[in-house]
Amino acid sequence: MMHKQIRWRPVIVIFLTILIVVPLTWAVNQYITFQETLEKITKPIEHELELATANDDTTSNALLIDEQTDELRPFSVLLLGVDERDNDVGRSDTMIVLTVNPHVGTIKMLSIPRDTRTEIVGHGTVEKINHAYAHGGVSMALSTVEHFLQMPIDFYVKVNMEGFLTLIDTFGGVEVDNDLALTYRNYHFPKGHITLNGDEALVFSRIRYEDPRGDFGRQTRQRLLLQAVLAEAKNPATLITKLDNMFEVLGNNVHMNVTSKQLHELIMRYNDFNKQIEQIQLEKGHGQTIDELWYYIADDVEVMQVSRKLQQHLAETL
Repeated sequence: MMHKQIRWRPVIVIFLTILIVVPLTWAVNQYITFQETLEKITKPIEHELELATANDDTTSNALLIDEQTDELRPFSVLLLGVDERDNDVGRSDTMIVLTVNPHVGTIKMLSIPRDTRTEIVGHGTVEKINHAYAHGGVSMALSTVEHFLQMPIDFYVKVNMEGFLTLIDTFGGVEVDNDLALTYRNYHFPKGHITLNGDEALVFSRIRYEDPRGDFGRQTRQRLLLQAVLAEAKNPATLITKLDNMFEVLGNNVHMNVTSKQLHELIMRYNDFNKQIEQIQLEKGHGQTIDELWYYIADDVEVMQVSRKLQQHLAETL
């Protein structure tokens, strides 16, 4: 009895078609979701809305790209970590200024103590710097930080911390090197290499009074978490399996004035955001109680030195 010969060509064609179409369909779907997420999280601040023109972000993109060299420019970012709930504007529990210099591949990170006493620009008061967001949102917080440091800031990223840290659960946890054993209520964080879930990371990022370093210790832990989240977000395995969840969390908990074109340029040209981060702190100030409220009184000379250091970093070249 003669066996029918298998025709391999149609089988191979079908196999190759599946091999090409399935990944392509996935990629197209992810791109569409990515664009939808960007539309959701992109929130220009007031003066940018006045300058914006429909479907044209060429002017704003010049902030990032040097038209003569076609290279990324150094830029600065204000990262606002806020606690927002329904019908509550909240306060900026975390205020971090980043200067990013792609020319030398380094990032400097200044955490501003939340209790720092300063002028709230546009509100006519002198109070804690983290009150600026509660009084006037991102615009007032940005103006206040610019005035405090006497330097312009190019971009902002506002993160609802409680919601954003659910991203850590999406990742299955993140790993950090904890330099000091800490206990807060039912949470214990031993010294050394530890793995944190979302709830633990939120507590880990907020502890102040149980840490002898106070706000400075909290700033260090926030930097560790930021680096851990960025590292995990760039993990190829995470990008393949968790991308939809990442987009959902980002869309619900992040706002920024970085346009889709700018973000695309950053992703394509500069992907070392969690490397070579130097943490800078305001350490020469002192605590003082004024009208029954405790403030951190920053040292004016140190503030100007730090500001100069950040601006010099933006001007560095190889």
